[in-house]
Amino acid sequence: MNRAAELQDIYDRLYRFFGPQNWWPAESKLEMVVGAVLTQNTNWQNVCTAIDRLRAEGLLSYEGLSGLTVDSLAFFIKSSGYYNLKAKRLKNLLQMIAEVYDGSLDNLLQDDPWTARESLLLVKGIGPETADSILLYAGDQPFFVVDAYTHRVFSRHNLVADDCDYETLQNLFMDNLSHDAHFFGEYHALIVLTAKEFCKKNRPLCEKCPLFKGVVY
Repeated sequence: MNRAAELQDIYDRLYRFFGPQNWWPAESKLEMVVGAVLTQNTNWQNVCTAIDRLRAEGLLSYEGLSGLTVDSLAFFIKSSGYYNLKAKRLKNLLQMIAEVYDGSLDNLLQDDPWTARESLLLVKGIGPETADSILLYAGDQPFFVVDAYTHRVFSRHNLVADDCDYETLQNLFMDNLSHDAHFFGEYHALIVLTAKEFCKKNRPLCEKCPLFKGVVY
């Protein structure tokens, strides 16, 4: 089985087992962007709590967030953890959008995808995973999002080396699969679910995993 077929087979097995995930759960593109920053080093429920707080306060808009000081924003997103740092990162991102894209998130998301990615990566605190999450889920651009779960699952299946970097792992998918944003989003979501439920960091449940070769779905 060649690499493209192998990757497709993994997706098919996970999709048959878990079903569609329909990521990213959000009511607006801005909410997706905020969530992509807040989800760094925390669980999704904590992010939802912070976003709900911003929404309840009527602040979940570009204007609302831009009008807050870093300290005020940190107060409202406290549940997301590392809130002072994340408030600075969000403000840095909003400032870049103001300076480069005339304060329009749509202008960022409708820019040439690689130019938009470069703009995001120049923002202090925005790394490849966050930038690609913004472009994939908010911008509907086919960038495969790589995270610690992806590395864990695919290194354990000997598809990448243990010391594989972000770009190398991303290229595994980008070079071998059709560039479709919805497909990439589903694949990423299925990998995350697999890692959380079966391919755990400690004591993985290999024989129960849908990717275990003795299991047929």
